[in-house]
Amino acid sequence: MVENNDAVNESHATRRSILRATSGAVAGVGLTGIASAESGEKREVNVGFANERGRNAAAEAATDVHREFAFDAMTITVPEQAISGLQRNPNVRYVEENGEMHAFDQTTPWGVERVGAPAAHDADEGGAGADIAIIDTGVDSTHEALQGVLGEGASFTGCGGLACLLGGNGNDCNRSWDDDNDHGTHCAGTAVAPDDGTGVVGVATAATLHAVKVLDCLGTGTNSDIAAGIEYTADQGWDVASMSLGGAQSDVVSDACTYAHDRGVFVVAAAGNDGECTDCVGYPAAEPNVVAVSATTESDEIASFSSTGPEIDIAAPGEDIYSTVADGYDTFSGTSMACPHVAGAAGHLMSNGYTNEEARTRLQETAEDIGLEDTEQGHGLLDVAAAVDV
Repeated sequence: MVENNDAVNESHATRRSILRATSGAVAGVGLTGIASAESGEKREVNVGFANERGRNAAAEAATDVHREFAFDAMTITVPEQAISGLQRNPNVRYVEENGEMHAFDQTTPWGVERVGAPAAHDADEGGAGADIAIIDTGVDSTHEALQGVLGEGASFTGCGGLACLLGGNGNDCNRSWDDDNDHGTHCAGTAVAPDDGTGVVGVATAATLHAVKVLDCLGTGTNSDIAAGIEYTADQGWDVASMSLGGAQSDVVSDACTYAHDRGVFVVAAAGNDGECTDCVGYPAAEPNVVAVSATTESDEIASFSSTGPEIDIAAPGEDIYSTVADGYDTFSGTSMACPHVAGAAGHLMSNGYTNEEARTRLQETAEDIGLEDTEQGHGLLDVAAAVDV
């Protein structure tokens, strides 16, 4: 069996409680006071009433009734001088100005910022035309931050079911490749979330995102399922295969990686989270045709959990990465989170005509030396701006 590489195995309740309302949710507090105004001025207010007498008082005071709610409230326009009377009415629960709330600002996660992706975005480099497959637990098909880039999908394992009642995230399986774990959606947001004012910004903002579900709600998939997902990605002619998963060496997965590479796919994988050992890069990252990614911290240190070894090609941010999850946003850590940074960068290059091998070489040549051992950083820290020459 092959398991995902999350270093932080938080409970699903915690995952979904943080920012569950998403960045499209409103923020702020209703205004409970009414500012002073010139006599005769009309104000738009929300009035909550305790009974029919309160409702009638509000309606009689109104010059316009804009909305009536089922929970004993209405939005009305009233003359300024009528407000104090409504406030004193024992049948009226509240009178508040009909103020405004505002959407949370879109966020650029620190990892996307650190690898220089915003500079590429400013130069109109977003990976348009590239196809990036997230081979993982699926992708939330209804996520607000991914709708602008979501392409096709396929599933090689089930979605939902009895086994997921306790271990899954409760996400609806609207499509066979929907994410019932959160892991794949998190990786997707880092790789490809568009710069459209919603949620988070990914490394490649204009590439097309494809979901290839090979891991179940518990983050586990068979070698056969994973190999089938890799084969499928290659057969679609997609440019990048991003795999934030790993385990022991598997011949069938190795064959699938070679198959995809020989058909022009840039195959990238997380190095693994066995940070207490050296020379312990997992598979498929350790395959020669796969780009192996280690994880760094915000202070450019190797993450304590990151696997290291001579197979490391490149490093990318992987600690405390904020991205999309089913129905919301959350912060995860792991080489799983580092991998999609590189996948997005490869999308930029492939959209500009690079082959998979040329893209690998370019990312290696332009990586930033941050002073770590070669077994920790490979050729250095990913630098998207340098790679696309902006």
